[in-house]
Amino acid sequence: PSLVQSLVLASGYYYPTLRADTFLFSPPAVPVIGDAMRYTISPLVARAILPGLIKQMFAPAKVPERFKRQFPKELMLRPSQLRAAAEDAALMTPAVMELQPHYSELRMPVTIITGADDQIADVGRQSQRLHRELPQSEFIALPGLGHMVHHLAPDAVASAVERAAQKLGEEARA
Repeated sequence: PSLVQSLVLASGYYYPTLRADTFLFSPPAVPVIGDAMRYTISPLVARAILPGLIKQMFAPAKVPERFKRQFPKELMLRPSQLRAAAEDAALMTPAVMELQPHYSELRMPVTIITGADDQIADVGRQSQRLHRELPQSEFIALPGLGHMVHHLAPDAVASAVERAAQKLGEEARA
């Protein structure tokens, strides 16, 4: 609490659920076997499935042209990045299992912003549930948008951050 005075959470995963990506994307994190995979087959497989994964991350919205042109997709295929992504997939569920009991300790303002049609993190089981458990939170669901709200609606995310900062200023004056 002394370091974090407010939170703006975008398209989050807050509660443990069965995740297909854990099983599909974790193997490159496994010592020895994963090391070999990351330098041989994983970059080839990742390159083949990357367009579909990116499309799914944005769905139901279209992938923005700017993202298509400017996002350095080749960096995602480096062995070090493949390992980081695999570790993230493997550790995401255990991490939220450890964090979940502490949500009730959050006293600062929390804004939860998500694409209302997120196909990656279930809005009802994740963002809406967290909002119900945090009475001081603000919940924003952006219709027609998927998981990548920070790319699809950067102004809405920036506004949420600005409102959180304003709330802090108001609380400091009160």
